[in-house]
Amino acid sequence: VFNGHKSIVNSVKYGSNELLNTILSGSLDKSVRLWDIRSGKQTQMFNGHIDYVWSVEYAPFTIKNIIGNSNVICSGSFDNTIRFWDVRSNKSELYMIKGDKKEDKGIYCLKCIVLKKKEKTKNVTYDLNLCYGSKNGPIRIWG
Repeated sequence: VFNGHKSIVNSVKYGSNELLNTILSGSLDKSVRLWDIRSGKQTQMFNGHIDYVWSVEYAPFTIKNIIGNSNVICSGSFDNTIRFWDVRSNKSELYMIKGDKKEDKGIYCLKCIVLKKKEKTKNVTYDLNLCYGSKNGPIRIWG
């Protein structure tokens, strides 16, 4: 049992690669938290959202053409933002994407998709896209 959130937990993800043995969670209490499954304790809390957190995701990034987990997490919120953090430093967010004010009105789900490029492509063999779904229906792809 992992205790710490003050409201409904909307999203939970299990880590892999460098973040093996971790659980990532997002809640109506506006926080994103990282937990160690071996100790059962919270290791970090990420604040920045000003409304409910609906979705969390471990974000794989390409480093020297190797797909893996680069210790980056992201979260989507009813505040209409997607926020990125490096779990090695929970001091401040790395980046923020704002959803369209008129068409989105809240980010409800996230998914990072790694696409393999054609064999003839030099240097880069993978492409990362972030897909998200919003309150008003649009599905958007960043990449």
